[in-house]
Amino acid sequence: MQSTYSHAPLASSSGARLRHRVEKRLRTLHAAGLARTITDLDMIGPVTARSRSGQIYTVFSSNNYLGLTHHPKVLQAAADALIKGGTSSTGSRLISGGIARGSDLEKKLARFKGCEAALLFNTGYLANLGALYTLLKKGDLVFSDELNHASIIDGCRISGAEVIVYRHNDMTDLEQKLAAYASNQTAVKLIVTDGVFSMDGDLCRLPELAALKNRYGTLLMVDDAHAEGVIGPGGRGTEAYFGLQGTIDIQTGTLSKSLASEGGYVASSKEIIAYLTCRARPFVFSTFISPHDTAAAYAALQVLQEEGPILMKTLREHTRFMREGLHTLKLPVLPGITPLIPIIVGSVERAAAIDAFLKERGILLSAIRPPSVPMGTARLRLTLSAAHTKPQLQQVLSLLKEAWQQIP
Repeated sequence: MQSTYSHAPLASSSGARLRHRVEKRLRTLHAAGLARTITDLDMIGPVTARSRSGQIYTVFSSNNYLGLTHHPKVLQAAADALIKGGTSSTGSRLISGGIARGSDLEKKLARFKGCEAALLFNTGYLANLGALYTLLKKGDLVFSDELNHASIIDGCRISGAEVIVYRHNDMTDLEQKLAAYASNQTAVKLIVTDGVFSMDGDLCRLPELAALKNRYGTLLMVDDAHAEGVIGPGGRGTEAYFGLQGTIDIQTGTLSKSLASEGGYVASSKEIIAYLTCRARPFVFSTFISPHDTAAAYAALQVLQEEGPILMKTLREHTRFMREGLHTLKLPVLPGITPLIPIIVGSVERAAAIDAFLKERGILLSAIRPPSVPMGTARLRLTLSAAHTKPQLQQVLSLLKEAWQQIP
């Protein structure tokens, strides 16, 4: 049956101009191989997905680092909360009231990160946006790594602060920029960085950042989205990994990776969290995350604390096996220690062709293209999970070897 509409979309003169603009931009994206589409999948296991046509994929492109999305304790907690609390929190936390488990989760996250307090947001993106936009203002200075996540970049842009971008993990460049603004004694100065960089898989240089922070009197903010459950004792992230507890002033993170749920958070001092509660627009004006999201994340954090050593050991072994295998194949892999492994392909066309080759053979390992990464550095971003098996790792290595040989 043909769909009918009660009105004609974009029928006005402005609509026609917008349609023309959008169509032109879409043609440009398609011509450059940069148009994006959505693949509909159902996750039927922590690293297994099924398409609408029934094809089964082994997933090497998710952030389910510990495989907790299908852990019995996490599933049971989410199911119980869904039955008891319904499908939605139904309103802003400041109006409808908070979910009790939400406050419990914030306290647990604060202890986990070694901070005084924490505040939940709907996504990790909104946590970064809310923190930067709310805490900084015109006249402040923010020093941002050039490879920071888009949520940090956007938060810096809309904050009104002057944004000074330093070369990736280049502490000499950062110090030169800090020194250039040293005479400004009235601005709030903030260094902001990913803990584990989402497209390169490397770590920030926290010891050097801490030294520069102290030398120039700045604050330090770290996004630990890809670090939690992955590095550091107990999976507590960047600060714990380097043994520099108390170094980071503002920590942000997500519930959607190792913690197997949805949402994000900011962890910091009681004063910072109290102010964000009052003024962070993404928090104040959003319906709170659902009861089952908070319950799942709370249960996942509990599982991490109970079973983390075994799960993280498995993840480290998988990471070592995969990185050594890729090195043996002489594939152009960026160095690192994390299970987030970028394989640099170069051209968008070749990356897309390898992506399709693998997908046809039941491997979901998506190509990453500009603007997510710089032009000329299109890549396959391979992410590992403790839930992967050795045969699955061996299979993807074999298929990558075949793809590299067959696709010029």
